[in-house]
Amino acid sequence: MRIIGLTQRLLSEQLRDKWTLALLAPILILTLFYFAFDSEEPAAILGTVNLEPSVIDTIETQAIAVTELDSMDASLLTDERLDGIAEKKGDKVTLTLLNDNISIARKLELVVNQTYQKKAQITVIDDMKAKFRDLTETLNQFPFSPTRKIEFDEPKQTDITTHYVYGDQHTTLFHTFAPLLIGFFVFMFAFLPAGMGFLKERTTGTLERMLTTPIRRHEIVLGYVLGFGLLAIIQTIIIVLYAVYVLKLGPSESVGSVIIINIVIAFMALSFGLLLSTFARSEFQMMQFISIVIVPQIFLSGLFPLARWIQWLTYMSPLYYAGNALKSVMYKRLPLGDVTLELIVLFLFAALFIILNIVALKKYRNL
Repeated sequence: MRIIGLTQRLLSEQLRDKWTLALLAPILILTLFYFAFDSEEPAAILGTVNLEPSVIDTIETQAIAVTELDSMDASLLTDERLDGIAEKKGDKVTLTLLNDNISIARKLELVVNQTYQKKAQITVIDDMKAKFRDLTETLNQFPFSPTRKIEFDEPKQTDITTHYVYGDQHTTLFHTFAPLLIGFFVFMFAFLPAGMGFLKERTTGTLERMLTTPIRRHEIVLGYVLGFGLLAIIQTIIIVLYAVYVLKLGPSESVGSVIIINIVIAFMALSFGLLLSTFARSEFQMMQFISIVIVPQIFLSGLFPLARWIQWLTYMSPLYYAGNALKSVMYKRLPLGDVTLELIVLFLFAALFIILNIVALKKYRNL
């Protein structure tokens, strides 16, 4: 009976907790998995210039959307409206790939090459049929065999040259999402200490004792941001230097830009952690926040391809802007000025979280 009584007490405490609904987080995560790996939409968009209709039809059967162009327009690649452009001049095809997503780039390269190989084989077979038809007509007219006069042409191959906007033929899938992983690790290791540390301040009564002094709410929040921020800066610099110089995950000449971006990510993450810890009553609730708020952002950061119709959700995720900024600098090798918009958005997220945290502390003391 004592065991049953203890069980009933624990269940009643959990059911009275409004954050118990966070236990539904696995449903949200499974839904994101579904949209990431069960999408029936075209996996790639290929622009074509002067390609044969039969080739285009074959490419489209491989779940690739084809956009016919009048001329080669590289801006469609740099603007990421197309994943590649195939242009044919005479017997030569030039395939230019964005190479932003390695799996898509490899698929386009494979499909285009296989399509023209198949087209060459069909041409050889048609040529053989025509030659045998000519042979039959000749034999019907002459009493002797003229087979020695028939020569078969070599199959006419199409020369395909591949160019890459980003990376090269040796680029692997890891090179494209490694910058996102670095940003995620910086985010998590700034978020967790700040969130757990501020939660400990509350549960041990330190925060309440501070609130009995003349210190104001914004001073408390900014003090914690700066305190945890200094630790986050040191940790961020170590992570970036190790990733760039030891693991060779980015160009060494852009290490300064990478550090700046990750420091902004760290401050955004710790302000987010402080905000969520204000609403958590225990470490268990803080872990629930991680599962329902942080884990879904991994899918929305661009690490996994989502169905196009649901991609609008990514613009609500701070990790999307963090991953896009890091990928632009580390993989695409763009200058820091090209990710100004992403940095501004991250600063706005951090400012919003700090303001909300100051307002949330009002429930502990009216100032």
